[in-house]
Amino acid sequence: MSKGLRREMDAMMFVGPFVVMFTIFIVIPVLVAIYLSFTYFNTVEAPVFIGLKNYVNLLTQDNVFMMYVLPNTFKFSLLVGPGGYILSFFLAWLLSQISRKPRSLLTLAIYSPSMTAAVAMAVVWLVVFSGDAAGYLNNFLINLGVINDPIQWTQSPHYLMYIMIAVTLWNSMGVGFLAMLAGILNINQELYEAGSIDGIKNRLQEVWYITIPSMKPQMLFGAVMAVVGTFQAGDIGVQLSGANPTPQYSGQVIINHIQDYGFIRYDMGYASAVSVVLLIIVYGLSKICWRLFSEKD
Repeated sequence: MSKGLRREMDAMMFVGPFVVMFTIFIVIPVLVAIYLSFTYFNTVEAPVFIGLKNYVNLLTQDNVFMMYVLPNTFKFSLLVGPGGYILSFFLAWLLSQISRKPRSLLTLAIYSPSMTAAVAMAVVWLVVFSGDAAGYLNNFLINLGVINDPIQWTQSPHYLMYIMIAVTLWNSMGVGFLAMLAGILNINQELYEAGSIDGIKNRLQEVWYITIPSMKPQMLFGAVMAVVGTFQAGDIGVQLSGANPTPQYSGQVIINHIQDYGFIRYDMGYASAVSVVLLIIVYGLSKICWRLFSEKD
């Protein structure tokens, strides 16, 4: 009895700090957001319980949410999420085919934009898509004779969403990419030798029948990180355009809608309702990823 209790106490000492931090910074804020979503709360007065009114207004009265925010969110997430995920796996597989030293350098180069996204935004992308003739893209197109006058790329509702997608894909090679690379490098090479004996004839068959099944935990982790990262990256439209809401709501996604109501209009109750909807969407997509890549046993 004493040995078992001591063993449990030792385990709790290691797990305890994580449980405490997870409860303080994840569980409690989520519960508070769920409670506030049923209230009117202007951040000054005490919250007033109003039941499902915020959710009813969100689904029936908020035309911006239904006409712009929700379609933009799904368009952005469907292109960036799977696109970034496939790109992460493809680059990880390519890097696994080369020797260690160049692989380490290229991995650092590919991963570094995800660590310095804010700096890259200010230094690189805002200069590339600058709306004057000195902007790299405008200058390049003018010199080619494609356009005569500079285009306001980040202020145009026709281009903003596509720029958001391109920039987010460039920044999407984060920890999911590293996990996939580690998973590929740790696959037992004897499996490939056995596969060649059993009739596998090319690299595509190796990837499909050996590589992917052998690294399902890393594939699952990368998929979940891609889902979470995609919805977090929605703020990039505001950073590019410098406005919230974005021009004609062309780059407005759910995370921007939450910021608009929570920190500009100070309607925290309504913003909490939108955040709960976002939580449900992310949870649902994460469950789909779990079903696709989790081990059956």
